[in-house]
Amino acid sequence: MSTSLRHGWTTGACATAATAAAYTALLTGEFPDPVRITLPGGRRPAFALAVEELTGATVATGAATGTAARAAVVKDAGDDPDVTHGALISSTVRHGAPGSGVAFSAGPGVGTVTKPGLPLPVGEPAINPVPRTMMREHVAEVAARHGGSGDVLVEISVEGGEELAKRTWNPRLGILGGLSILGTTGIVVPYSCSAWIDSIRRGIDVARAAGHTHVAGCTGSTSERVAAELYGLPDDALLDMGDFAGAVLKYLRRHPVPRLTVAGGIGKLSKLADGHLDLHSGRSQVDPGMLAGLVRSAGGDEGLAGRVLEANTALHALHLCQEAGLPLGDLVAEGARRTAAGVLREAPVIVDVVVIDRAGTVVGRAG
Repeated sequence: MSTSLRHGWTTGACATAATAAAYTALLTGEFPDPVRITLPGGRRPAFALAVEELTGATVATGAATGTAARAAVVKDAGDDPDVTHGALISSTVRHGAPGSGVAFSAGPGVGTVTKPGLPLPVGEPAINPVPRTMMREHVAEVAARHGGSGDVLVEISVEGGEELAKRTWNPRLGILGGLSILGTTGIVVPYSCSAWIDSIRRGIDVARAAGHTHVAGCTGSTSERVAAELYGLPDDALLDMGDFAGAVLKYLRRHPVPRLTVAGGIGKLSKLADGHLDLHSGRSQVDPGMLAGLVRSAGGDEGLAGRVLEANTALHALHLCQEAGLPLGDLVAEGARRTAAGVLREAPVIVDVVVIDRAGTVVGRAG
């Protein structure tokens, strides 16, 4: 039996399929079901329609057509734990003014851009450039096939999108009212984490556009709270980097902000101190030997180093060192700072590190 994970389709691919089906129905009175589209890499998946609505029907050129057509597909993200898996992605297509081309609007559940720094101007619906290109290309194909002008208004909606968006970066990025329509390839690769890394990059872009000179890359909500309280940072200067320290550092190397604070728990930042840039438990582990080496480098005796070597977790090692009066948290913070500085190279970014325990107490700092 195959154990390979199943690929899925992006919101951009689903919106493109719904748009192609809706515009076909607008011109011919018939919805193609399933509807097949071409993705940027050349794949041609077919999508089943979950909704078919034709309104304002008239008779033109021998076929029943309408003034508006709506088609929708249910997003299948494959085996990826995507927040939009199962969401209903709709496209309503109406005729536009002659020569207007393809115009986009945000329907219910699709956000609007309210901050600079994103690849779309403020005030635009949050439909990213590649999905827009895909929809324009498919509108042109349908127009050529069925004698249309290609001048249309496309309204994209996501059922429940406003609630789903609260579980994404959108509110922090200034995308309000719903989700973004995303995708560069049209394909969701399970556990590729590309959406999270892209959100980190967009978060840095927004912080730079807002003029922030200090951002914090945080491993979770507790470290975010601590960084905000320590430095008075606004929401759009807080980067939810999760396990992807490398994504933050590499993007800042190319797009620098004067100051970066890295904030996180003792376990994840121990891995960063050990040179790991992906802090996920499935892809890197805390090395007790490295922690024992830090104890020795700080003058700790062999008895303490041996107990740290046998510790169950980095937090356990921290407690052992606290009892002995040795600042393991500061040593981990300094190691993490060195790793970060090594990735940033010559970029004009000053780095400091804040290490916390599970309760959010600061247990180490460096820089």
